[in-house]
Amino acid sequence: MLDIGTGTGVIPRNMYKYGARFTGADISKNQIAHAKRLSKEAGMDISYTVAPAEALDFPDNSFDVITACQCYIYFDKDVIFPKLHALLKDGGRFCMLSMIWLIEESKIARESEKIVLKHNPDWSDHSLTRFTDELDYRAKGLFEVEESIAYDLPVTFTRESWHGRLKACRGIGASSLSANEIAAFESEHLEYLKSVPESFEILHYATAFILKKV
Repeated sequence: MLDIGTGTGVIPRNMYKYGARFTGADISKNQIAHAKRLSKEAGMDISYTVAPAEALDFPDNSFDVITACQCYIYFDKDVIFPKLHALLKDGGRFCMLSMIWLIEESKIARESEKIVLKHNPDWSDHSLTRFTDELDYRAKGLFEVEESIAYDLPVTFTRESWHGRLKACRGIGASSLSANEIAAFESEHLEYLKSVPESFEILHYATAFILKKV
């Protein structure tokens, strides 16, 4: 299995117990460094490589399954589908996973997003809403839809864990913000969180979209 946009290796580490041989790939050297450390600390033999998904250098027919969690929207769709089609074995699967918080259903999520945007106006993936997964026209002839799953999921956070979740979002943790800019965000966000309960739920929208190589 290959996990593209692996970040800190969340998918490989959580799926490791099921017996797959995992490789994780990400464009961020820092994320891969964390992924390697966390996997080593957990005693997991997971390979990692630093590369954009569109430029992965593996032989054709290398993988049975390719996963992409929380990252599909960033790929060059004209490049990624032919690339993944080549990397997958015959009948292989490409699974896209996402889980987004819903600001219309959560005042806390809405106010937190406003603070992120204040400190990073260039953050693009905000104000996300429920959507219908359909086969991208650039995937037609290469993949067919095998299964599509979507459901609402309430997730419980504490003030601390929600703050950590916001720090990890692309608007803060994966952006080009300076240390001072991140510190300014943290100060303002932590001050806001003093006004909310210690524990609360944020409604998310979870999807899994499974494509089969044809």
